[in-house]
Amino acid sequence: MKVSLFITCLSDAIYPRVGETMMRLLARYGIVLEFPNVQTCCGQPAYNSGYWKEARAAAKTIIHAFEDSDFVVTPSGSCAYMIHHYPEMFKEEPEWQEKALQLQKKVFEFSNFLVEVLGIQDLGARFPHKVTYHPSCHGSRLLGVKHEPMALLNNVEGLELVPLPFAEDCCGFGGTFAIKMSDISGAMVAEKAEHVIETEAEVLVGLDMGCLMNIAGHLRYRNQPVRVMHLAELLYEGVSYSDEHTANRA
Repeated sequence: MKVSLFITCLSDAIYPRVGETMMRLLARYGIVLEFPNVQTCCGQPAYNSGYWKEARAAAKTIIHAFEDSDFVVTPSGSCAYMIHHYPEMFKEEPEWQEKALQLQKKVFEFSNFLVEVLGIQDLGARFPHKVTYHPSCHGSRLLGVKHEPMALLNNVEGLELVPLPFAEDCCGFGGTFAIKMSDISGAMVAEKAEHVIETEAEVLVGLDMGCLMNIAGHLRYRNQPVRVMHLAELLYEGVSYSDEHTANRA
C-alpha cells in the first residue's frame, strides 16, 4: 500500500522533527512514507477567514498531491479535519467534490492510523517521565480521536501519565482566532498553562503542533521547564531509549 505523509505547514516550517519521527516509527513496521513535494497548506487559514476561492485553490493542490495514495497520515488533527470541509467547498464542482470525498476517506491523524489502521498500541517504548496530555479540539471533538493516544501512552514503560485539569478546554490558539482575538486567546492559554503547571509534569504531550506551540510559548514566558512534545516525538524517543537500554544489557 502507498502511505503518504501530509506534513502540514507548522511541522514542515517549524517542527520538522515531528515528520521525521513519524517516518522512522512507521519504518519499523515496514511502511515507507511517500512525500509528495507538491503538497502545500490545506487552506484552513483562508477558509476560516472567509476566503473560499483561495481555500479551494489550496485544496485542489492537496487533492492532487495525494490522489494516488492509499492512506494519508498527518501529525495534525486540525489539518486532517480541514479536509472534511473539502466536499462542502466543492459542492458546485461535482468532479472535485468526488475527489474530495475520496481523499477524506483516506486521511488519518497519526495516532488514529497507528491504532485503528495498523492495530498497533504498544511500540515497545520506554519513557521514564511524568507526562500530561492535552487533547486538541479538532482531533478529539471533531475527528473523535480520544482513546488512541491514551492507548499508546499507557503502553509506554515507565511513563507516569497524570490527568490534566480541564483537559478538554481549548488552549486559545484556534489559528486565526489567536490573531483576531488576541486578548481572549492570551487569557485562555494562560489558564491552560496554569493547569499544566498544576500537574507537576515534566512533559506535556499532544497531537497538534499549533496547540503545543501556543502552550509552550506561554510556559517559556513564565520560565516553566516543562518539555513540550508531539506524541510521535515522545514515542520515537521512547523506542530509541528502549533499544539503547536493550543493547547495553546485551
